[in-house]
Amino acid sequence: MHEGVMQSWLNSSHLSANSMVYVEQMYELYLDDPTSVSDEWREIFDTLPKVEGVSVETKHSEIRDLFAQLAKTKDRTVVSVADQADEKQVKVLQLINAFRFRGHQNANLDPLGLWQREKVRELSLAHHELDDVDKTREFNLGSFAIGKDKMPLGELYEALKDTYCGPIGAEYMHITDTDEKRWIQQRLESIQSKPSFSLDVKKRILKGLIAVDGLEKYLGAKFPGAKRFSLEGGDSLVPMIKEIIHRAGEQGQKEVVVGMAHRGRLNVLVNVLGKKAGELFEEFGGKVDESLAAGDVKYHQGFSSDFATAGGNVHLALAFNPSHLEIVNPVVMGSVRARLDRRDCENGSKALAITVHGDSAIAGQGVVQETFNMSQTRAYKVGGTVRIVVNNQVGFTTSLQEDARSTEYCTDIAKMVQAPIFHVNSDDPEAVALVAQLAVDYRNTFRRDVVIDLVCYRRHGHNEADEPNATQPLMYQKIKKHPVPRNLYIKRLVAEGSIQESDVTQLADDYRGILDKGECTVEEWRPMTEHSVDWRPFLNHDWDIEYNKAISVEKLNELGEKITQYPAEHTLHSRVKKQYDERRKMLAGEKPLDWGFAETLAYAALCDDGHDIRITGQDSGRGTFFHRHAVLHNQVDASTYIPLQHLHKEQGKFEIFDAVLSEVGVLAFEYGYATAEPESLVIWEAQFGDFANVAQVVIDQFISSGEQKWGRLCGLTMLLPHGYEGQGPEHSSARMERFLQLCADHNMQVCVPSTPAQVFNMIRRQQIRPMRRPLIVMTPKSLLRHPLAVSTMEELAEGTYHNVIDEIDEINPANVKRVVFCSGKVYYDLLDQRRKAEQDDVAIVRVEQLYPFPHAEMDAVVEKYKHVTDFVWCQEEPQNQGAWYCSQHHFWNSIPAKANLTYAGRKASASPAVGYASVHAKEQQALVNDALTIK
Repeated sequence: MHEGVMQSWLNSSHLSANSMVYVEQMYELYLDDPTSVSDEWREIFDTLPKVEGVSVETKHSEIRDLFAQLAKTKDRTVVSVADQADEKQVKVLQLINAFRFRGHQNANLDPLGLWQREKVRELSLAHHELDDVDKTREFNLGSFAIGKDKMPLGELYEALKDTYCGPIGAEYMHITDTDEKRWIQQRLESIQSKPSFSLDVKKRILKGLIAVDGLEKYLGAKFPGAKRFSLEGGDSLVPMIKEIIHRAGEQGQKEVVVGMAHRGRLNVLVNVLGKKAGELFEEFGGKVDESLAAGDVKYHQGFSSDFATAGGNVHLALAFNPSHLEIVNPVVMGSVRARLDRRDCENGSKALAITVHGDSAIAGQGVVQETFNMSQTRAYKVGGTVRIVVNNQVGFTTSLQEDARSTEYCTDIAKMVQAPIFHVNSDDPEAVALVAQLAVDYRNTFRRDVVIDLVCYRRHGHNEADEPNATQPLMYQKIKKHPVPRNLYIKRLVAEGSIQESDVTQLADDYRGILDKGECTVEEWRPMTEHSVDWRPFLNHDWDIEYNKAISVEKLNELGEKITQYPAEHTLHSRVKKQYDERRKMLAGEKPLDWGFAETLAYAALCDDGHDIRITGQDSGRGTFFHRHAVLHNQVDASTYIPLQHLHKEQGKFEIFDAVLSEVGVLAFEYGYATAEPESLVIWEAQFGDFANVAQVVIDQFISSGEQKWGRLCGLTMLLPHGYEGQGPEHSSARMERFLQLCADHNMQVCVPSTPAQVFNMIRRQQIRPMRRPLIVMTPKSLLRHPLAVSTMEELAEGTYHNVIDEIDEINPANVKRVVFCSGKVYYDLLDQRRKAEQDDVAIVRVEQLYPFPHAEMDAVVEKYKHVTDFVWCQEEPQNQGAWYCSQHHFWNSIPAKANLTYAGRKASASPAVGYASVHAKEQQALVNDALTIK
């Protein structure tokens, strides 16, 4: 502190012992907001103790002692009249902060007026020991951003109520970043939360409300009783989304991806994205899309279009959505990340995610927390998401707050990432538009999530055939009498002279005319002049399409040299260094290739050809089982080096991230990424395959059925460690049976590679082949270092993934009496025991792709055993799990007509595996014996 300033303050009675309450109040204000106190006070408080240069809140007892010690050097011990005035000033500053903190709790948010909220005492003058006499006095406004330094208390009080207790309730004081708080205060306080829109914007808002109301009434009359999940009551959602798009386009956004559940979806499709009304009416009439194997209901459909803004056309995409209410949110974020990566945009300025939530769903569905947690991480950030809650104050039939959630607001989950939350009364469409603009501006300024809580109501039941009065009688008695948002806004515009009643009639008639013609209702709609990505090369191909698979041993050796190099000053952990030393021996031909090296070579070969690769998972950088080590950690300074990023300047991008501890959120994100980016190899790796079951909804609703329901191609690869090593029921099974049960229509591939060469060629096949369908891989654990699970460089260079592998030992087929089919790790147990027993009458055949089942390749292998009548399927999994139940019809179709097929494996079990290593070993030996013993 400057000596002169300190001396001035030490000479003041403000530091006397009798003024310590006042000083502490000033310090409390300073802690809440350093800019809310004067420069002189801030300079004193800034000198208080710091730890390593970071300000911390010191114990109040220490603060009192500090100022008491300062006051001892002075001769003043009584509080002057000026001090009393200063205490009033402090009270005024506290009043301002009270409105910033708690004004939203007394805001006019509920259009139905049903909310029974207690008056917040801190928002009254009396609570702060201020009265009517003080209303005429001018006070310093501190940081209140109204454009004045001083104002009479009466005017200030009205300004505070207008700003924080009107139709907008702002929650932002939970944010720790002062710049963000100051920014929000400036935007709201400078205009007292009252927008000043041009006539054109007001008409745009009005047209949006007319469109919402017009479509809902049209559908209700034309298709009575049909489910449409009406937006009535939340009409302002459509003008809000349009305002967000306009604002985003003005600021340079090129793409917007929207995710939402069923409520209001049809209205958004028609009145925002520009889907032709006639196409929607045909769907209500039962039109079938013959191009889809299954199809989906109309209120799950997606759509794409271009939308004209002052900043240029913005490409819009509404994501396809199942009935799981919040699961689409990470899908949208993944799609946006893919679009940003394609545009080489790291800050989110070129693509925007908008997610629309329900009030009960955002509070009740755990994936919401996961997406908030992901929002600022390296692997998943998209520059912030604008999150809108259509808060109709009821979830299905649950309306009581104590039944729907355990927090005051449904949006409280957003506070975990310090996102600002703007509650807004949906019956005030201009306040809604203001909040929409504010949300976009905040997101684009700070690149963080922002939440809009659109407080509205649901005019009908959960669907139009429902009877809501049965469970919400008081609410629906009020709703029946409540005017629709369109009429409320019309009345307001007419009263202020912005429009005439005749203008409204003409707008409504024009809109009805467009619906009658079945045309597009959106003025901003534009035909898509270009697609951000070309999917045509990947259409109409199946898994068995031929592709260019050749690669030379010389090229593999060249790549191997590059991916085993790292800077000399980059000190590796001894175990990692040993692995890299071993890989150099593999290159020299001194050792056969192991799994980790072959896998890494596959990535190198793809990147060398210009393909981009994205890998995420909780241990992806090193590999859960210490086999990959794609990311090298310097043991001296913790810096990292990724050899796969240093092949050459023209190589494809290689990104690998250790993911947040999430399955459902991150898998949905990667699905969204893969559906938006066919040119990249997108891989998600489970820590253990067992843990993928947490993301079962993503597997069920998107990965396995997205193409059949919506025509959405997706080349996502899932690596799921699977194998029975006696590690118990949660570390053995990737639930292969669940994937196989979902297999039909060649919707995805389920592979169980058993050699390094197989994994090399499987990975390359997935990217090089012009087909984009999910690949589910049962990857190994113990096989990563198994002495028999090795390959040669020539086997990698062969370039073929063998869907079936015949017997590898020199066994005369004529001597074979039994053929054992199997997949995965159990093969090596069978092979080892048969070799030890020197059996030559049992052949072992590996099925490396369980779906789509490779009938032709299997037939070619079985042909040499057509004399055999004894066939066995051997698996490690219990009988009710694994491939036995879901795939045995394929095995039966593959064996000779008079042959028999039996099962060798664990008995049926409710648990995937036993928890005792000794029991596991006994079971494993028994199933191997059973498979190899000819009875």
